[in-house]
Amino acid sequence: MTDLTLEKAEEIIAATLAKGKEMNLKPLTVAVLDAGGYLIALQRDNGASVMRPQMAMGKAYGCIALGVGGRWLNQNGIDRPHFMDGAIALSEGKILPVPGGVLVKKGGRIIGAVGVTGDTSDNDEAAALTGIEKAGFEADAG
Repeated sequence: MTDLTLEKAEEIIAATLAKGKEMNLKPLTVAVLDAGGYLIALQRDNGASVMRPQMAMGKAYGCIALGVGGRWLNQNGIDRPHFMDGAIALSEGKILPVPGGVLVKKGGRIIGAVGVTGDTSDNDEAAALTGIEKAGFEADAG
């Protein structure tokens, strides 16, 4: 049995969207992926723009693909652009290397990732951290 069930993914999404509303953020989109990089659940807030689902999944997928948080991905895009360009190419464009992608851990073990998009990357990340922690998991933003 997986630790990151549909019910837990929905709990993460609900808490993330609630945090977005509490922070008065723009409409968010939240994707929850399992440890294999497969989508468990995705939800768009009312008014979220059309490409937000792909962006949320790209933030989460990058974390799963490389086993790190979105902050690490973002910094390596700055410090090691050839590495990040290569990783994006090898993933066939599935990686979006910016904050807002957060690993979900249990007992230090990666069990999935959350991607949030819609506001600034820092705000997206803050909402994701809250959602993951309220669902009882550890969050690793990198």
